[in-house]
Amino acid sequence: MEIKVFVANMLQENTWVVRGPEASCVVVDPGFLGVAETERMMGMLSAVKPEAVLLTHGHMDHIYGVAEMQRRFGVPVYMSPEDVKTMEYYDRIGKFGLPVADRSFEITPVSDGQTVTAAGMTFKVISTPGHSPGSVCWLCEDEGVMFTGDTLFAGAIGRTDLIYGSYDDEIRSIMEKLVLLDGGIHIFPGHGGTSTIGTERVSNPFLEPFNEREEIPELNEL
Repeated sequence: MEIKVFVANMLQENTWVVRGPEASCVVVDPGFLGVAETERMMGMLSAVKPEAVLLTHGHMDHIYGVAEMQRRFGVPVYMSPEDVKTMEYYDRIGKFGLPVADRSFEITPVSDGQTVTAAGMTFKVISTPGHSPGSVCWLCEDEGVMFTGDTLFAGAIGRTDLIYGSYDDEIRSIMEKLVLLDGGIHIFPGHGGTSTIGTERVSNPFLEPFNEREEIPELNEL
């Protein structure tokens, strides 16, 4: 597996291009916007054929490039149907003064525990409502990597003050679905840098009541 990031649009969203064992890939949260970003993104995809789009949630900065991906490559777009209402809301009012996303794409609904296989890789859906009602993480267990969208960041968690957000749901999702996973799993969030489940379990200040120092041996020497 080879993972490359394309940092897109005004909100510095991470679009992840995940190459499988052959010359094909999946794209997680294609947020590229405008002519220049579209050209750059298509350049990244010139040597690998996209076979699927995986969406972690439906906020505009994560879906700007989805319709273009589906038009150009005919790929299925996998996402939770619980976030359709989120997309519809921002269709009406916009978000932070940003352009409204082109929503002329069709989705293939997914649910918790389901697996999607594309580009020679298998991804498991982990439902993590909170940042939005349809937020999901995509776990590739074989490779020990997970795409967490805006649910879990390196050193932070996703905001829950937007429409349909719920802090209680987000904390529950993280504590019951994510931090119990193997500590060596690498996380690739929707913004900012990467991390591991183990690192976040012991050092993420938003999860402080649940930190366990023994997860990272070197911390025990402090």
